[in-house]
Amino acid sequence: DAVARRWPAERFGAVARRLRDLGHRVVVTGGPGEDRLVQDVADSGGVPAADLLTGGLPFGALSALVAHAALVVSGDTGIAHLAAAHGTPSVTLFGPVPPARWGPPALPRHRALWRPGPPGDPHGTVTDPGLLRIGAEEAVRAALALLPPTPPTGPPRGDGVDAGALHL
Repeated sequence: DAVARRWPAERFGAVARRLRDLGHRVVVTGGPGEDRLVQDVADSGGVPAADLLTGGLPFGALSALVAHAALVVSGDTGIAHLAAAHGTPSVTLFGPVPPARWGPPALPRHRALWRPGPPGDPHGTVTDPGLLRIGAEEAVRAALALLPPTPPTGPPRGDGVDAGALHL
């Protein structure tokens, strides 16, 4: 449980709402034991129940979701590494540890959001103050810079998921 690296659910919800308002589908995932957080994001972001993936997906299913997503927005967690490995565009929110240490490759398809400050404990029990200085609108701008201006039309790719994925 990486509380120090967990951006507030209501901010993820604000990102989800804005992307949905612009016509993008948003799928929300979380790890085992994070169903309440997933629901909080959905409630604040207007994400329908059909687009919530609770219970912590098995690794293969999570990997497939990331591989076929148009974009991943997440904290500095394993899903960010999956996005980099699959070449999926990503916005990763960093707190106690700078992206220069654990961040995605310096490629145009990845955005690492971070506020410099004293190094923190990535396994701490409170959200890192630097992470809290990243606002929802900044994350939305980063996401929109990586997404097509309008959602794709026609049948979805691959396994039927052609969406932005937000992962707690």
